[in-house]
Amino acid sequence: MERIGVLGLGRMGRAMAVRLAGQGWPVVGWTRSGADAEELGRDGVQAASSIEEAVVQSDVFILSLFDGEAVTQVLDRLARFDLAGKLVVETSTVDPTLCQSAKASIEAAGGRIMDAPVSGGPETIAAGSAGFYLGGGEEDVARFRPVVEVLGARVVHIGPLGAGASAKVLNNMMLCGYWETLCEAVRLGRALGLDLDTMMTFLGDSPAATPAMKGRMSVILGHENTVGFPVSGVAKDTRVIEGVAARLGIEAPALSAGAARFQREARTEAAELDLAAVVPRAFAADD
Repeated sequence: MERIGVLGLGRMGRAMAVRLAGQGWPVVGWTRSGADAEELGRDGVQAASSIEEAVVQSDVFILSLFDGEAVTQVLDRLARFDLAGKLVVETSTVDPTLCQSAKASIEAAGGRIMDAPVSGGPETIAAGSAGFYLGGGEEDVARFRPVVEVLGARVVHIGPLGAGASAKVLNNMMLCGYWETLCEAVRLGRALGLDLDTMMTFLGDSPAATPAMKGRMSVILGHENTVGFPVSGVAKDTRVIEGVAARLGIEAPALSAGAARFQREARTEAAELDLAAVVPRAFAADD
């Protein structure tokens, strides 16, 4: 059985480490800010005190980091070690060119690299029902598949290195546009004299509903305040998508509208609320 090193222990990284350990995989976790060994140990995860320790004790590395800058820094550090026989898997939402740019240095160190961004939140990882878009060679994907199938029920090999990240960019772009449209719809509904509960009742049972909306209905209606993915995280992702679109010269007005909303909300007290919080906030806004 492969030894798994999870590099980055935020919401998603920790969820992956705990899920894998709970399913019997040997897991070591490392984070740049320092890991709580006792707390991780209770979940069956061994804490690495350094990235070097994680490299020695792992065969497959799962990177779960906040942004492209963090991913680049960790990939650069990994490339300084002997990675013979090791596989690096990048799961964050980043520009598709990032892993492609790191390929030469990782392979020069003896390793292999692929991308496998996640669609879903910590709760779907814990349930083993998340989605993963895989980008990489057939052998690398085949090697990672037994690991990723513990974490996700929707695992799709999109294509070569970078293709997984490309799919994630499109997925998140669609979701950004959907949430923006929903925010605009509840504003219009309010002007027409409809209350939020009424709108969510008929929209939630209509062709306009999506699994993302239905899964967060209780957050939209204020019945719970759990955080699957925060507004600040969506704001970060929209900047990635805007950057990709700009680099390729693609106009994306729907993306721009949604990105502006999430980036604006990320500068408020809503920053660490679940992303669905933008809907009731749009409904209640005075302007």
